[in-house]
Amino acid sequence: MAPKKLSCLRSLLLPLSLTLLLPQADTRSFVVDRGHDRFLLDGAPFRYVSGSLHYFRVPRVLWADRLLKMRWSGLNAIQFYVPWNYHEPQPGVYNFNGSRDLIAFLNEAALANLLVILRPGPYICAEWEMGGLPSWLLRKPEIHLRTSDPDFLAAVDSWFKVLLPKIYPWLYHNGGNIISIQVENEYGSYRACDFSYMRHLAGLFRALLGEKILLFTTDGPEGLKCGSLRGLYTTVDFGPADNMTKIFTLLRKYEPHGPLVNSEYYTGWLDYWGQNHSTRSVSAVTKGLENMLKLGASVNMYMFHGGTNFGYWNGADKKGRFLPITTSYDYDAPISEAGDPTPKLFALRDVISKFQEVPLGPLPPPSPKMMLGPVTLHLVGHLLAFLDLLCPRGPIHSILPMTFEAVKQDHGFMLYRTYMTHTIFEPTPFWVPNNGVHDRAYVMVDGVFQGVVERNMRDKLFLTGKLGSKLDILVENMGRLSFGSNSSDFKGLLKPPILGQTILTQWMMFPLKIDNLVKWWFPLQLPKWPYPQAPSGPTFYSKTFPILGSVGDTFLYLPGWTKGQVWINGFNLGRYWTKQGPQQTLYVPRFLLFPRGALNKITLLELEDVPLQPQVQFLDKPILNSTSTLHRTHINSLSADTLSASEPMELSGH
Repeated sequence: MAPKKLSCLRSLLLPLSLTLLLPQADTRSFVVDRGHDRFLLDGAPFRYVSGSLHYFRVPRVLWADRLLKMRWSGLNAIQFYVPWNYHEPQPGVYNFNGSRDLIAFLNEAALANLLVILRPGPYICAEWEMGGLPSWLLRKPEIHLRTSDPDFLAAVDSWFKVLLPKIYPWLYHNGGNIISIQVENEYGSYRACDFSYMRHLAGLFRALLGEKILLFTTDGPEGLKCGSLRGLYTTVDFGPADNMTKIFTLLRKYEPHGPLVNSEYYTGWLDYWGQNHSTRSVSAVTKGLENMLKLGASVNMYMFHGGTNFGYWNGADKKGRFLPITTSYDYDAPISEAGDPTPKLFALRDVISKFQEVPLGPLPPPSPKMMLGPVTLHLVGHLLAFLDLLCPRGPIHSILPMTFEAVKQDHGFMLYRTYMTHTIFEPTPFWVPNNGVHDRAYVMVDGVFQGVVERNMRDKLFLTGKLGSKLDILVENMGRLSFGSNSSDFKGLLKPPILGQTILTQWMMFPLKIDNLVKWWFPLQLPKWPYPQAPSGPTFYSKTFPILGSVGDTFLYLPGWTKGQVWINGFNLGRYWTKQGPQQTLYVPRFLLFPRGALNKITLLELEDVPLQPQVQFLDKPILNSTSTLHRTHINSLSADTLSASEPMELSGH
């Protein structure tokens, strides 16, 4: 009972401790000592060894566990972003509840005795949907993001006037744990180089947060010229393979005095669908960290715990072609996607212990893992059979197809429908000109799946049909660009499709609310829908199952399935793309599962082809790298600047 009492006592004392600190706020400070190239915390020399994690990639019930493991690792600070689109889903509508409760997360960090380096954007990259910018900005199609465009600045000002006052009490000199705040994010990589925009942001931050808080910028070496700004402390980011001496020497041209800071030291890397799972060796990561700490530099490790792109929240890169990010954001980080310590963590802790004290005591063991299955799923019905439930308000009519943004569909899927104006006897090419599919279209004629038309791919479909045949195109938003482009990433059919020589017109758009269907309708006893003997194309499958033993974290494995979306007990786990890889399993936190005595329900929307045995399994280990993705390269891109198989991939920002 003693540990429980201690925990309760700690939670009671925290508000009291903050209250006691507030009258002494004038004695609390975090400043740059330029004369000695260091930080001062409350007047004493200070260096932070920090790690990144994203509260929006970790369910709230797991925050405390992840933060305590980071503190045990020897970190004295954490760094995290605030994604604007996560908190303002519609203009003027704000959500800071549940796993979006930013203040609760700051409180958990305080309980773990961790200082905070905050990165509120407005743009964050982070391999997150649209780099954290809300897609409703694109309802004004001519808007210029991340510039002095008045429409963009008005939205940013409105958002920060809500966000920044919330965090003001948590600034370090006010008694909180936020020691510094980043303005924008790697702006030098955007190539807009709009200093008026950066000055506007800096002025806004100062007006809302005051003069005492340390404001900084972060850029890669190539972005320092356009990303830095007088009055904001300049920091840099690079990984273990980069030339530390050369980069820090370059940094000194922009920040001649003060501590050296690497704001993103890469412990691993992100994954794209269709490429290998990225890793960074333990020896390289630890050696680089030790070399920086020997210089007296402050370092933030990106990522220290990656987490998961649940739902539709993954972003995408554009490096010659469109590259969507996987559901897993494991990142080969020191703390795994499931929250377990890795050998990399213990090695980094050993390095940190050479330079500062680390907490004593054993690290909590890995969470219990569970195996279950195989579970055979039952066919629920074709997506088209549920159209009235998926789009209860009915379709939107237009001569030409409209984008997701034009009909206020932010994520997921939209169905486009028209009818053939004449009979086509011979297979006839169907395509969308000017790379006008964003991002992936599943084509059906009279309900029969014909194939896929994909962004940046030359492949065409060949269709036949009768006069009046129903042509359905289900378009999937695979994640808006988070890095690598100055252009807005609209979704859907950006141009009218062409069949033979005919431009197809007279469209109906059905914005689909699939999550609502899964959560509210599928638990009910729906009528049986007619379906073909061998269904293909967008089709729902589901199954209820009990857990007879103890519940643990687990990893959903979908052998033989092609591509789709999966829900557990109504919670959207995210995308699977078994055929493409590298990720073969989806992380399922144990709190999503009901224990003994209750039935769990899994629902799949398979978009293409179902295996002969429609089964899934729950494994006790993840599979993040499939052999089917080894050495795979897309070479049929429409873009003229497509990378060849032998060219190195340009690194993404964050």
